[in-house]
Amino acid sequence: QLQLVESGGGLVQPGGSLRLSCAASGFSLDYYNIGWFRQAPGKEREGVACISSNDGSTYYADSVVGRFAISTDNAKNTAYLQMNGLKPEDTAVYYCTALKRVRNITVRPMCTVRELVDYWGQGTQVTVSS
Repeated sequence: QLQLVESGGGLVQPGGSLRLSCAASGFSLDYYNIGWFRQAPGKEREGVACISSNDGSTYYADSVVGRFAISTDNAKNTAYLQMNGLKPEDTAVYYCTALKRVRNITVRPMCTVRELVDYWGQGTQVTVSS
């Protein structure tokens, strides 16, 4: 059974850092592009960062460029989202996603058209507050 399980969320002060993890089971990250989406209360779900398993190319939403970094460790079958310089507006539930590489969809559309995603995790809450 294919699963994505996020962890690492929590409460952090503005300016702080968190690293989210996404453990994949039932499939290999070698064959999937990985993305992180988030949804704040009252707002639409948006793509934050995506990475290609084909060439390692990445896409970041403008709001997180220079602060967030997406990566994968295929040996551990785990993806990460390193978040630095957190702001209150980063408060949201963060979701790990996967998209089959054979579909030949690059990271930008994967991150900007959420209907393209094949699989979703259950989400982890990130709260940025003093």
